[in-house]
Amino acid sequence: MPADAWILVLAFLITIAAGLVQGTIGFGLAVVSVPVLSLLDRDLAPVPQLLIALPLALAMVWREWRHLDLSGVGWVLAGRFPGAALGVVLIKQFSETALDVLIAVLVLAGVAIVASGVVIRLTPLTKMTAGVASGTMGLVASIGGPPLALLYRDVEGGQLRSSLNAIFAIGILFSISVRGVTGEIAMNDLKVAAFLIPAAFTGLWLSRYFTDRVEGAALKNAVLAISAIAAIGLLIRTVVG
Repeated sequence: MPADAWILVLAFLITIAAGLVQGTIGFGLAVVSVPVLSLLDRDLAPVPQLLIALPLALAMVWREWRHLDLSGVGWVLAGRFPGAALGVVLIKQFSETALDVLIAVLVLAGVAIVASGVVIRLTPLTKMTAGVASGTMGLVASIGGPPLALLYRDVEGGQLRSSLNAIFAIGILFSISVRGVTGEIAMNDLKVAAFLIPAAFTGLWLSRYFTDRVEGAALKNAVLAISAIAAIGLLIRTVVG
């Protein structure tokens, strides 16, 4: 844990904002918080956000379970696991920098296509394809949200938020289990997560004042913006190392 009080206060406020974004549009906790927190202190990210994301995702599913696209979740998950396997292959064949650039370009291309007005129909094939893309990007670059958010961006907000977070919860649980078994979760990660979880849930609580306002075009634009930010963040990471 960082010793400076101002860093902890700033990290708490940033996590509130990140929880607010995730609670409003369905994803964005890591996209908003990890880059900034990593600059403040490397002990603050990214593993603590993985630990925070699980209870946050479960809470969001619980909050809007009536809107859950259960069939869609199944098709996406069917694609995520082979997507993760593809990610393992890519990691072995290409450098981290090359993969970050590739994924950033693909996400920005997806944002441009969707922003142009192209409608992506929700079918078993498109859901599974998005699952493959999400599984690959999540394993390679830790940004599995944009492919799913772009797929679901035209649906009602409750369905977008609940469906995305049901998928996230299962994927995050798997990731935490693997990290735990391999010893990649340190005591410091647990302490930071315990400190920041109340901040994330404060953001989630505040999001109830925004979910009804961020619907339709506003929700679609927010999804595009956060997806683009995720891609740009990857490109910046390749530059600053």
